[in-house]
Amino acid sequence: MFRFSRATLLASSLLLAGSSLISGEAFAQAAGGGSGWFVPKTAHQVPPPVHGPSHATRPAPAPQPDADEGGDEGGGDEGNGRPPPVLPQPAIPPAADVAKEAAPPTAVIGLISVGDVMRQSLAGQQVERELGGRRDELARDAQHAQAGWREEQQKLQANAKSMTADQIQTQERNLQSKVMHAQRQFRDRNRIIQEAAQVALGQIERELVQVIQKVAGAHGMNLVLHSEQVALHVDGQDITNEVASQLNAVLPKVYIPAAGEDPEVLAKSGKMPTTASPPPGPQATTSQAAPQK
Repeated sequence: MFRFSRATLLASSLLLAGSSLISGEAFAQAAGGGSGWFVPKTAHQVPPPVHGPSHATRPAPAPQPDADEGGDEGGGDEGNGRPPPVLPQPAIPPAADVAKEAAPPTAVIGLISVGDVMRQSLAGQQVERELGGRRDELARDAQHAQAGWREEQQKLQANAKSMTADQIQTQERNLQSKVMHAQRQFRDRNRIIQEAAQVALGQIERELVQVIQKVAGAHGMNLVLHSEQVALHVDGQDITNEVASQLNAVLPKVYIPAAGEDPEVLAKSGKMPTTASPPPGPQATTSQAAPQK
């Protein structure tokens, strides 16, 4: 029986095809601008403090990373220059002999490049186009907000000498509260985009598993490898283009949650829409004929 490693395909498709779309680190640098104000997907980002009159002329220091984001403090035994410990090795029972069984069928090998399939995928292009635009918009909004925070901080520093300590502390708290509130909103928007990408790519991945199984079965293949792992092959073994063509025929587009629509809330509602074509039958015929009346 032909079996397909769905877990392997999932890992490869998300790593190869989704790298440019759901790259959190690259987007964090774009949205954060390197200033430390806002980094998407950071759970406990602390806004930079606003200084009082004694520090009015000093630039704001960059916020320090959270303790749970750093490396291991101990560094391990090797990091401390100590040799690895010598541990006891209790005896284990010997492995039992296994009765001789039938040999597996002769391998009929096929090759596929999931990355190339996703680049040719119409649905994949749709996901990259729509969610890429949302990421760009989020990055612009974050940069605009950062510029406003810096301007307010500079004004506070410039007016610190003519303000009382209570006035300075009040404005510091107001600015800090404003920054923290905006950061929570940006992180939530980024989470929604990330989850929308997972919803969209998940549809492609599930369909791709079925298409590969069908194409491989049509060629009598019982073993499909990633072409990136193979140094040499012969004509007829690579099914990448055929899989891409079949994928575009059956899944030219996918459902993508609307901008600002929380995928988690949508999933809990139990009303997840679908792009799957309706099954043929009397109901489908009636629904298609209705607009003509």
